[in-house]
Amino acid sequence: MNHNASLSAPPRRTRGIVLLSLAILGVASAAFVVRRPLMMSAPMCMAGRWHGCFDTFNGVVLMTLVGLPLAALVVWGLARRRRATGDTSAWRMSLAEVGMVHGTVPFLWMTMMPGAGAGTVPGRVSLVPLRDLLTMGPAGIVGNLLVFAALGFFAPMRFSALASVPRVLVLGAGCSVLVETAQYVLRLDRVSSVDDVLVNAAGAVLAGLASRRWWRTTAEAPSPRRAPAPAG
Repeated sequence: MNHNASLSAPPRRTRGIVLLSLAILGVASAAFVVRRPLMMSAPMCMAGRWHGCFDTFNGVVLMTLVGLPLAALVVWGLARRRRATGDTSAWRMSLAEVGMVHGTVPFLWMTMMPGAGAGTVPGRVSLVPLRDLLTMGPAGIVGNLLVFAALGFFAPMRFSALASVPRVLVLGAGCSVLVETAQYVLRLDRVSSVDDVLVNAAGAVLAGLASRRWWRTTAEAPSPRRAPAPAG
């Protein structure tokens, strides 16, 4: 059994290296495709100016990509601390915690950016399903799918209570409803649409299905130790 376990370790390590390489390649490819819009906001971001950087979509995306090395360093620090206590899932737990934050906060920031008429234009609501879906366009649909994708991907890996498709759906839909409600209450000159909720929740579910093999299920919880039977 020890011999078989030693043989299965290299394939797992190889699989992890391949997945990491694919993730890095995907991020690099995305950065290459949108390099021109990102470079437009780079001077403002590098100068630490709020206007032109953190109040623009390009600036937020740029700072998210720039922050990836720091996020990786935080993952490494958390995993090292957990491994010192004997946690066998240290890397997965640490990656899930940092991934949920780093992959969700920038999209929430962009979603809550005020429009030109913020504060003066009354809140607008669209409660007819699929009516606004045709006006979103491909970019809008993809953007809405990504809002809670990181949450749907990493949350079941971190919390066993969320390790099911219906619960991931409820999580994505509930968070989206909160965002749409905040847009309406704060009068951010945005339309609070039921289609946004549907697409946001769908993105969370699709991302959750992609990480299903790494979900933290209750079966992985350590079983309670039994007291030794009395001798004789």
